[in-house]
Amino acid sequence: MLKQIISIGLGLSIVATSLLADVEKKKLTIGFIALTDCAPIVVAKEKGFFEKHGLDVRVVKEGGGWPGIQQKVISGEYDFSHALAGMPIAATLGINGDANLQAVLSLDYNGNGITFGNNIIEKMKEHGMDEKIRPLGSESLKKYIDAKHKAEGAAYQPLSFGMVHPVSTHNYELRYWMASSGIEPDADATIKPFPPPTMPSNLIAGNIEGYCVGEPWNERIVLMKKGSTLVTNYDIWNNNPEKVLQTRADFITKNPQTTKAVMKAIIEAQMWLDASWENRKEAVKFLSQKNYVNAPVDVLEKSMIGTFQYLKGQNSEANPMFNVFANYYAAYPFYSHGMWFITQMYRWGQLDKAVDMKKVIESVYRPDLFAEAAKEVGYSLPPSPWKKDGVDKYNMFMDGKVYDPNKAVDYIFDFKVTNSKVSKEELLKANKWSVETKQPEYTCPYGEAGCADPKYVTK
Repeated sequence: MLKQIISIGLGLSIVATSLLADVEKKKLTIGFIALTDCAPIVVAKEKGFFEKHGLDVRVVKEGGGWPGIQQKVISGEYDFSHALAGMPIAATLGINGDANLQAVLSLDYNGNGITFGNNIIEKMKEHGMDEKIRPLGSESLKKYIDAKHKAEGAAYQPLSFGMVHPVSTHNYELRYWMASSGIEPDADATIKPFPPPTMPSNLIAGNIEGYCVGEPWNERIVLMKKGSTLVTNYDIWNNNPEKVLQTRADFITKNPQTTKAVMKAIIEAQMWLDASWENRKEAVKFLSQKNYVNAPVDVLEKSMIGTFQYLKGQNSEANPMFNVFANYYAAYPFYSHGMWFITQMYRWGQLDKAVDMKKVIESVYRPDLFAEAAKEVGYSLPPSPWKKDGVDKYNMFMDGKVYDPNKAVDYIFDFKVTNSKVSKEELLKANKWSVETKQPEYTCPYGEAGCADPKYVTK
């Protein structure tokens, strides 16, 4: 049945493609960072999905980290790119670059980990940490920091941690996890950006105590026995948005058929990735190549084929939703997901003026374009681009909080640790809208990969 569904979907896409006008621009360059969640872009290239839709795509590994990716999308050197979900929002708001960038689809859910070195793990164990608890909270880190404050007094030296970019999920996840126990991230710690592939070397060199990053840069440290992954972002927020495919708004206007063709190719790649664990194994072989992620197959497989090794010297644990590419609407760019990133920009003092959050996200995320492309390749759509998170076991936050976009301003100020530069009153004045939210059902129509429970897999 599954094969029939995919076959029918792909067949329909071929028919639909033949009925469309030619793409405006056939030769394209797409940039990516060496992380396993670039897989949809890599698979679209290696499995011929781009070519199928009349595109000649050059896929380029960016060596300058996320700032390099952003600069090259804005300048036009990259037509599209692998991007942190918050990056096009920040650029449009003038935080990270200054251009109207748009997210045309979501590349995946989950995929990150918070990994600490052996030294600080031992300190946390002294303060009661049981590293085998899932999800593991930051209470033992808080106790260690409190003891450090007491011992050092006014000479307290903040602990140093790494993340990949100031508007990354990694920064917000690390802060969310820390703050859940009362840690003040900007006072008790120093959180600095590093390119993802450099995280392990910076930890080993002692420049940082730990970091939040995507794969394979957590498992690298775990397999080297230099540290352990204490928590994944799935543990912090089940099925959280991670990366998006971004481009410039003016590129979409000038090249609508090209944009749709790129989207269709990548959505097909996402469905292929979640069709089976065997497909994931094939994808790992692509990713291991030097021109892509350039990591050993056994390291990449630790997270890509339904398991994850949290602890050094321990067995891998079942974690089938560590990476989700197509199932549970993982490819769909929910407005509500995008708005969550704006709430974090306010929570952590990155925005100093009140904006209409609904207006901003509707100028950046493009579920309207996604719907057109998705229908032509047989990808199902959720009932609404607006939903709540934290309301069921497939979108829970570790602290039990509920994120309702209609109460986004309240949500920002409902946390014990909030460093907003804009008052609640100012934000409420700028956000007098309301939206109708609808909850999608948890479904896995594309295959077994990325599904928490076999009963949800369409056979």
